[in-house]
Amino acid sequence: MKYIRYETSDEKECVGILEDDLIYPTKYSSIVEAIENEETLKDTYAQGSYVNIDDVKILTPVNPTKVVCVGLNYKNHADELEMTLPSEPLLFMKPSSSVIASKEEIVYPGDTEKLDFEAELGIVILSEINRKNNDTFKIAYTIINDVTARDLQEKDGQWTRSKSFDTFCPVGPVIVTNINPLNQRIYSKVNGEIKQDSNTKNMIFSPEYLVEYISNIMTLYPGDLIATGTPPGIDHLKKDDVITIGIEDIGILENIVK
Repeated sequence: MKYIRYETSDEKECVGILEDDLIYPTKYSSIVEAIENEETLKDTYAQGSYVNIDDVKILTPVNPTKVVCVGLNYKNHADELEMTLPSEPLLFMKPSSSVIASKEEIVYPGDTEKLDFEAELGIVILSEINRKNNDTFKIAYTIINDVTARDLQEKDGQWTRSKSFDTFCPVGPVIVTNINPLNQRIYSKVNGEIKQDSNTKNMIFSPEYLVEYISNIMTLYPGDLIATGTPPGIDHLKKDDVITIGIEDIGILENIVK
């Protein structure tokens, strides 16, 4: 099922189930809570009223305490960079203040001259996970754009500044359950032109492995996000570019650069 968080014309925040372009409202205030009750929703969600997705404002699907990111997690991206495959995940983080929703604007900061996009499968944490209980856990999936000031990344030699500007983490527009995360076409387009086009089967470390690995280091809370790395083909953005990222069974995340 596809879950979306949105705001109505009277500024009410809602959670609904998206089917085609129609949103069926639920009684829940968060997507994590709605997914916890998915079994009861399955047979009833389409029996009530609905709204068209074009008539609402899309919100970020979750409000994470943190976004944990994985670098160099696609075999074909490592080949592109002529780099050795990592033996364990390379981790960095983006602050929650960088998170924006689909259709919101990515701000091109004056500090950089090389603004890049990175299409990524996002893991959504549904329950508290730490090293004591990470033998079993609940997760779902979304789309993340790991926007990066590439020249600052190269200049600093570490990644905090280049990854952390406000608006540098578009997420959404939906969270989905019950998909195979290791067989999904993942692609990006800039102004309609394909830039990245790969499949999540090319990942070095699976989503399940990443959750277990990361939760051995830090506690993951419901709503936290993990960005699982990007395939080859990343490129620069300029102002007024429209960047769309698609993942086969999830949908399309779209933002404009301003």
